[in-house]
Amino acid sequence: MSFTHTDTDSGTAASLGAEYAALTEGAGFRLLDDRMIVRVTGDDRVSFFHGMCSADVKGAHPGDVVPALFLTEHAHVIGDFLIWFEEKALTLETELSAWPREKEHLEKLLVADDVEMEEFHPLSILHVEGPRATDALSAAEISGAHSLKPWQCSKSVNAVLGRVPRFGSDAFSLLGDRVVLSEVADRLARNGATTVGEAALEVMRVEHGIAKVGVDTTDKTIALEARLERSISFNKGCYLGQETIERATARGGLKKKMLGLRFEQPVPIGIEVFLDGKEVGRVTSSVMSPRLGAIGLAILRHSAWTAGSSLLARASSGDIKAIVSELPFEK
Repeated sequence: MSFTHTDTDSGTAASLGAEYAALTEGAGFRLLDDRMIVRVTGDDRVSFFHGMCSADVKGAHPGDVVPALFLTEHAHVIGDFLIWFEEKALTLETELSAWPREKEHLEKLLVADDVEMEEFHPLSILHVEGPRATDALSAAEISGAHSLKPWQCSKSVNAVLGRVPRFGSDAFSLLGDRVVLSEVADRLARNGATTVGEAALEVMRVEHGIAKVGVDTTDKTIALEARLERSISFNKGCYLGQETIERATARGGLKKKMLGLRFEQPVPIGIEVFLDGKEVGRVTSSVMSPRLGAIGLAILRHSAWTAGSSLLARASSGDIKAIVSELPFEK
């Protein structure tokens, strides 16, 4: 794959730069059409999901938003999701494309438990991010943003407002009917907030070292290899995958983990990277950051974990120098 500079590329870069500036200096927003909402009810909902996922479901309270993982017994990642806690229900927010396999995984183990899962297709998520996000939400007639702590939510007008740093930076999410959220998005735009695309949010995600399941992981990736600790409770009781997580944590048994790479030029996803002639991983995410230049993510073998190490990414056009970086990338 080659990266040839064209006028279209210049326009795309300018647009990305403006959207990135909104996310890092002002306020940017986007309706997340790739998300799925599932409402979970039933007397056994808390105990069932406590045993089925990596989060401390029993320890959470109404108004909490908790990141979590579905894992195999060997701690391989099946899917990641958010749990929005209500008084009488759990609201699961997950990747639309991932829900079929997550649902299949749950239903195999849902035997006599009093748990009902209802899919809500009209519901959507509006993501608002940036240092002026709270002011932008207030101007759009959404109150309460200033008082929310990270990973908390509360009712706001006809939606639920959560302070959810899903891509690494401080940010907010509105969960509600698509029509209602579209109206909020219109008010945000009228008051100076910027609509951003997936590419700008991808830059934010990669800069903060947030793995995307199914992109930076495979069905054989252990959760800790992908640096998904924020979605794991290390103090809760038994859950599927716990033994592998505990062994890797207690004994330092990880042989691979995700790190950042800084490239001398953009690289395609999927290319292998080498240290002293030996393959040590492959590029799983690759973006062009307006602040940092060409950067990416890769799950690397232990020999390549030292920040500052020089690797070679083997592209069809020739080798490209890559420098290992800890995550998140430094400013």
